[in-house]
Order: sequence, then structure tokens, then C-alpha cells
Amino acid sequence: MNMIISGKQMELTPGIKAAIEEKLGRIDHYLHPNTEVRVTVRAKKARQTIEVTIIPISGPIIRAEDSEENLYAAIDVVYDKLNRQLRRYKNKLIDRTQTSKSIKYEGTDFTEDTNELEEDTDLEIVIKRRKKFDMKPMSPEEAVLQMELIGHEFYMFRNVDTDDISTVYKRKSGGYGLIEHE
Repeated sequence: MNMIISGKQMELTPGIKAAIEEKLGRIDHYLHPNTEVRVTVRAKKARQTIEVTIIPISGPIIRAEDSEENLYAAIDVVYDKLNRQLRRYKNKLIDRTQTSKSIKYEGTDFTEDTNELEEDTDLEIVIKRRKKFDMKPMSPEEAVLQMELIGHEFYMFRNVDTDDISTVYKRKSGGYGLIEHE
């Protein structure tokens, strides 16, 4: 595991780096030796934030973040989140290979009730953040798994069957939705 530790708005002491390396070193058995682990530590007023992104050679990106008043408590919480996500992902891979079952969409209604938005002529749209990323071909089931691992409400991906851009999302009423291009 290649760990890259950086600090924003704070200077990282050797003690902080050692604590991060020691704690996150415990998840090493889940990861390939060449896996990149990016750790960013930020300080803002009385809150300390740690963000960990695991970028594996193959498979989904895994991410966890926590903010606490005590940085060492935040490190513990992030470790617990990553350990839980990695264990869940590993178990799903084992289940998929042993039982050939995966995330199913049976009984899920993919139509979403949409409320028409009222037109507001004074509406000013401001895009605050742009994000670009590489889209690897994957099935909708893999995209749902990836979405769960990074903790987002939706996930855009290239569908391996159609080679089109698709999006999976969590429905408020439970289950998942899939948006595809016609």
C-alpha cells in the first residue's frame, strides 16, 4: 500500500503521520501492495478533518471522511468506516463468486415521479464545482456497489453492455434507480 499523506491549512507532525500510518496500516491485508491510499488532513477552526481515498489497481474507489475536534478520534472513525466498507466489499465479491448472486433490481420501479419545477425568471445558476473522472466500463450492479463504497447518492458510469453513459441513484422510497440514454 502506497500511502500519500498531505495536510491542508496545517503542518503535519511526525506524530500525526505515524498515527495515521499505524492505524491505516491495519487495513493493508485487504489491499494489493501497489494500491494508492491518499490521506488529506485539514484544520478549520476547532474541527480537524481527515479524508482517505483508496485507489485500487482494479475495482472501485473507496472513500471515507470524518471531522472531529480531536484529530486522533477522527482517524479512529475513518479507520472504522474504511474497515467496514472493505469488509463489506470483500464479502460481496466472495458471495458473487461463490453463489453467482449480485445486487438485484427485481421488483424495483425505475420510474420516478417528477414534480415540475416552477419557472423562476430570477433564478441564477452558479456551478460551484466541476469534477472530471475516468469512466471504466461496468455493469449497473457494479456501479451501485461503487456508489455505496464512496457514500454518494448517485453514480455515473459507462455501461459495459451498451457502452453508453448511465447513472444509478438511491431512491428516497428505497431501492435504486437506473437512468439510461434512449
